[in-house]
Amino acid sequence: MNHRLLFAVALACAPLAATAENLIQVYQDARAYDAPYAAARYALQAGMEKLPQGRALLLPSLNLSASATESRLESDSKNPTLAPSFTRDLSVQNVQLTFTQPIYRKQNFLQYDQGELQVKQAESQFGQAGQDLIVRVAVAYFEMLGAEDSLRLVRGKKAAIAEQLAQAKRNFEVGTATITDTHEAQARYDLSQAEEISAMNDLEAKRRALQQLTGKVYGALRPLRSDIKLSPPNPNNMQDWVDLAEKQSYPVLIQESATAIADLEAKRNQAGHYPTLDLVANYGYTEQTGSQFTSIGSNLTNASIGLQFALPIYQGGGISSRAREAASNYERSKQDLENSRRSAALVARQSYLAVIAGVAQVRAYEQALVSSRSALDSNRLGYEVGVRINIDVLNAQQQVFQTERDLLASRYNTIANTLRLKAAGGGLRDEDVEEVNRVLEP
Repeated sequence: MNHRLLFAVALACAPLAATAENLIQVYQDARAYDAPYAAARYALQAGMEKLPQGRALLLPSLNLSASATESRLESDSKNPTLAPSFTRDLSVQNVQLTFTQPIYRKQNFLQYDQGELQVKQAESQFGQAGQDLIVRVAVAYFEMLGAEDSLRLVRGKKAAIAEQLAQAKRNFEVGTATITDTHEAQARYDLSQAEEISAMNDLEAKRRALQQLTGKVYGALRPLRSDIKLSPPNPNNMQDWVDLAEKQSYPVLIQESATAIADLEAKRNQAGHYPTLDLVANYGYTEQTGSQFTSIGSNLTNASIGLQFALPIYQGGGISSRAREAASNYERSKQDLENSRRSAALVARQSYLAVIAGVAQVRAYEQALVSSRSALDSNRLGYEVGVRINIDVLNAQQQVFQTERDLLASRYNTIANTLRLKAAGGGLRDEDVEEVNRVLEP
């Protein structure tokens, strides 16, 4: 019967293991589902339209207008001999075609240059959204893995405590231990049950957090390989990462574009004082059945071409005010750029230090786990021969499980911080997701 039960449990667990998803699949699901990333994609599409909009200001425009008018004209003459009274129904149809080609409009040229920068800014913003998605997916993935680890370790600890509780009861029955050992083991067992409930709830919460990114509920995720070796960042120099962040991180690139746009905006408003020159051509056709002076209809065609010059002389001070406003906004944007560079440098330093500390911490936890397991074996042996008490074994078990959980969490945090460091330098790509995916269990 026991063999049948074990076989049934194995069959029940087999589909779960077979459907465990890796980081690449979760990331692809997130790219197709995540709302902020989709919004960033549409924002990019909208930003790309700034270039044709700016180009349209430099290209010719052609406008067609038409009108049709019906009117009734009644004339009551006071001297019918010279001008008889009359009543006329008049009809006028007019078609006008106007062609305009800007020749010199300083503002339009500057706005076209702004369009190019706005496209560049939109591309940088989308790149930032892509990096943010990678980090968010990786963090959510490893948080769910950490929750799975916690539940697994809590259940393992619970089983070990149950075994220790049973041994304490046996020793009490034969008189080789006191009832205190049983009570201590029972208290630890009851606590482990509460920890198991908390771990199950935390796992479900982390699973739902990942679902918010991907729209899917994953039964299990592929864990890290147990033999993984984490290495320091490459290049292993903090100043190199700071330099990268100050030059090519997406927040800096976005603000650089914003500053250049603000500069052109100041020049564009200043150009409001400049004259404009356009080539204007008109072609019109008018058909009418009569007029106030004659009842004879006519067809009139007119065409013209010429240059149209305009010079703003005084606009109530509005142009000068807008120019001063744009100049101040440009100075503000320069300060925002400097702040972006400083913030990027700070993030790079913090991420670099977090990775360096994480690598060292993982190595320390690996050694601590070996030592904790040796201490547990020693305490178990000491308890059997009577030189250790039950609480010593329970404490040693707790230390082993706590150390193992801290080790796994430290690995996850170090990998996530490595991705954050690459994002701080503007170099986080899909290839980095694939690299992390390769260190998962196959």
